[in-house]
Amino acid sequence: EASLSLGAGKLKTFLTITTPMMGNGIMSGAVLSWVAIVTELSSAIILYNNRNITLTMSTYVAISRGNDGLACAFAAILTALTAISLIIYLSVTKSGIQAAEKFNFRHGCNSFAISGLYTMEDGTESRFSIQVTEGADKKIKRDDKPYTRIADHIGVLPVVMVSPADTELVSESGEERRRFVNSFLSQTDRQYLSDMQQYNRLLAQRNRLLKEDQPDPALLEAFDAGMAPPAGRIAAAREQFAGNLLPVVASYYEAISGGKEKVGIQYKSDLQSKDFEALMRSHRERDLIARHTVSGIHRDDFLFTMDGFPIRRCGSQGQQKSFLVALKFAQYDIMKKACGQPPSLLLDDLFDKLDMDRVGNMLQMVAGNDFGQIFLSDTDKARTEALVDRITSDRAYFKASSGTFTKIDGEL
Repeated sequence: EASLSLGAGKLKTFLTITTPMMGNGIMSGAVLSWVAIVTELSSAIILYNNRNITLTMSTYVAISRGNDGLACAFAAILTALTAISLIIYLSVTKSGIQAAEKFNFRHGCNSFAISGLYTMEDGTESRFSIQVTEGADKKIKRDDKPYTRIADHIGVLPVVMVSPADTELVSESGEERRRFVNSFLSQTDRQYLSDMQQYNRLLAQRNRLLKEDQPDPALLEAFDAGMAPPAGRIAAAREQFAGNLLPVVASYYEAISGGKEKVGIQYKSDLQSKDFEALMRSHRERDLIARHTVSGIHRDDFLFTMDGFPIRRCGSQGQQKSFLVALKFAQYDIMKKACGQPPSLLLDDLFDKLDMDRVGNMLQMVAGNDFGQIFLSDTDKARTEALVDRITSDRAYFKASSGTFTKIDGEL
């Protein structure tokens, strides 16, 4: 807009200003698209470099060198991840690892189905199944009876997953933390879910209006007035959530770390200084220049601290992992109260970035009566047995090999 106002033509502006700004995005999109169409091992070979190597490539290299034991270990990791993903999918109707549905299909196939038999809180057994076909609606059934709405299934099989991917809650942008909080509150607060749907719908319409050459000021004010009530309720719910969550997280973190550090959770929002409509008025010029809404509850964030300093910048990998585990255990407690039953707890690659003392403290906690069924994945059977057998005898071990799970006892 500045270029046009100074007399430059549209073509010159596009070539000298817009195109260079788009360059990185175009290149990133091209690389992503190219990698996405390359399948299986070829993808792994392309992504392999001197600093990182994919699991599939590691398996291939181990086989080519005749190291069958190492190849089996890598294959076991992939199989365990698949098993945990299936449990997540049956509970929340989407993968805990892949965001896009298309990546859950086997290459060359356009559909898949998952089924699981669950013992419910009242002692009865129910079979849940999900069928997904490309280009068709997802079908979810309980005891061969289809659900009318997918939302009716959410919360029936509560589940909490702790995985290495949780580090994004600390290391990535506020969008990841908002997504975590939105998912959390939407499962336990129907009003919050309704407010989020209403706010996002109006926000999308407001942004479309801002992209017009001359947005109608009266219409912008109308959108602001419509967004204000749900925005206020959402901000209040998030602030209350942060306050309620902190003591639970702090208690779990102290138990895991042995009381070595003090953690904090701080909610940050534009609405803490101004009401929503006043905020929109003060940023109207910025919105018109940017051609989208630059402030509001969709820009909120949650600051995680340790001894008053941001965990993202000052926490070690072990401290960050301990905090994330405490955060997920707190989620478990709240969901247990809201759902009326203990969720399944999935501990994926539990030993990643944690010393044995912290792992032992954590397993000691989950072995209590407050937790329900727990799934733990690891490639070192001896290490797992040494910790688990010391804590409880109520356990079972399964060997994962080539997609098959076999119950085992004693040494492999």
